[in-house]
Amino acid sequence: MKAGYLVLLLVQLGVAPALADPIQGNEADWLKTMVFAAHQTDYSGVFVYQSGGRVEMSRITHISDENGEHEHLESLGGGKRELIRNNDQVWLYSDGHKVKVERRQIKRAFPALLPEQISTLKENYLIKREEEGEVAGYHVHSVTFQPKDNLRYTRKMWAHYDSGLLLKAAVMDDRGYIIEQYAFMQLNIGGDIDRKWISQIRSAPADPAQQVQPSHLAKAGQLQTESSGWQVDELPTGFRKILEMRRPFHENREPVIHMVFSDGLAGISVFIEKASDSTHRNPGLAGQGAVHVYNRIIGDSLVTVVGEVPARTVIQVAESVRYAGQ
Repeated sequence: MKAGYLVLLLVQLGVAPALADPIQGNEADWLKTMVFAAHQTDYSGVFVYQSGGRVEMSRITHISDENGEHEHLESLGGGKRELIRNNDQVWLYSDGHKVKVERRQIKRAFPALLPEQISTLKENYLIKREEEGEVAGYHVHSVTFQPKDNLRYTRKMWAHYDSGLLLKAAVMDDRGYIIEQYAFMQLNIGGDIDRKWISQIRSAPADPAQQVQPSHLAKAGQLQTESSGWQVDELPTGFRKILEMRRPFHENREPVIHMVFSDGLAGISVFIEKASDSTHRNPGLAGQGAVHVYNRIIGDSLVTVVGEVPARTVIQVAESVRYAGQ
């Protein structure tokens, strides 16, 4: 499985002295407001994603109404790509062709980066409300999430002071340098926002003759009701398995086992597939921005770990994967 492809699947510190006591009282309420705002606020704007030397600009429109959440995401550089979401149903338009993805995978995307269960964050991060400022012309305040170990990154988020909508988010390494960032450049919150695309996507069926099926949009696998027999022995404290499934990739004849772990902010995926004759037999590490990828061979299987975590973490996780039997 190629590192660049795996990075697309997921498109998101040394031990430091405590900066503040874990968040309490009104601070916890404010985090809940940020979570609520990401799903319930109507907004439209342009944001920039920066990771390593890569810069991507996108336009996003989000509407919440009596029928749920609707989101339109459009890339503004390179090839023409659009993603439209109605609740958990997702459609991708690529160069004018419509591809329907049956269901959204478990993944949070900017500006909905915070989990609904805020209490889980306090187990793994020291959370401190910091300075106020301005993003895209809006008054914001910032919150820092400082990890309690060196196996995850520090994160800082800037939210609209009135609504709580997240307007900027950064991931920082153990030296305090920003290695990944999202930020709105232009934004309208509330008001008259175009909604015509919502009815258009509902009424426009996919054209099977024109439909394309990129590898990262392979048909959804089936959730497993039983364990695959594989397990991870050395997960960082606070990471919990939130998904295990077998999913086909059309480069593979057999389904790939996919396990997802999260601590509330950071995610780690473990992929296990049949190793082919062409598979590289030595462990390998690759990275881009905040995402690292590490693979190793176990018997006749290729294990690949992808995470929005430092390199040391994906290596630790990958080296602890083993087959424990059914």
